[in-house]
Amino acid sequence: MTETRGTPPRTALWRSIADTLGAEIAAGHWRPGDRLPTEAQLSARFSVNRHTLRRALASLAEAGLVRTRRGSGVFVAARAVADYPLGRRVRFHQNLEAAGRVPSRRIDQVVTRRADAGEAEALALAPGAEVHVVEGVSLADGEPLAVFRAVFPAARFPNLPKVVGEVDSITRALARMGVEDYTRASTRMLAETAPAVLAARLELREGAAILKTVAVNVDAEGRPVEYGTTWFAGERVVLSVTPEAGAG
Repeated sequence: MTETRGTPPRTALWRSIADTLGAEIAAGHWRPGDRLPTEAQLSARFSVNRHTLRRALASLAEAGLVRTRRGSGVFVAARAVADYPLGRRVRFHQNLEAAGRVPSRRIDQVVTRRADAGEAEALALAPGAEVHVVEGVSLADGEPLAVFRAVFPAARFPNLPKVVGEVDSITRALARMGVEDYTRASTRMLAETAPAVLAARLELREGAAILKTVAVNVDAEGRPVEYGTTWFAGERVVLSVTPEAGAG
């Protein structure tokens, strides 16, 4: 009896495209944060329809190699920050530059309103005192790393909204208003999942893991200057706390 050997199954076309693009990303043809060629360009390159191409790109996204920005295209996913230390003097730009990343920050909103009970307690303010609230997104290599909300006593820093708009940096804004240095007095960390709005701002899927920190920063005299809440994209950052970070 003659043995019949079947023909080896062919690799699905979308899988072959995903493997090719994945290999090119690994080889450094595109750097983290770079935009891939358009769907039209990739479809022409591989001589496939867009449905096949989109399945390949979806596979790369599931593997964490690329991410899609609605209306902007498909981008190579940035590598996770190896170590983001939560020390007494935490400076976003310094931390990312030390990790070999390009930091940037987008301020989305600056408002003045009455403090809620938790904010008033953290900042040692009278109930209902006015505070300035700065909200925005911190980015690494153009990719959202964290959403932040920083709350400041309005009476002490009446010009903060204007100054933050001019310098686009909380640290430099506080320095202009006489706070040359400030340190982290306390920090709480919580693991959560991202609701829809937060996920959209971080360009994550709804329900993705996030790391939330709640901190109080104080000046050299120990007076609270900032009550901050930060929501980090869990898949893009590793937070570390050292003995020095717990001091104070």
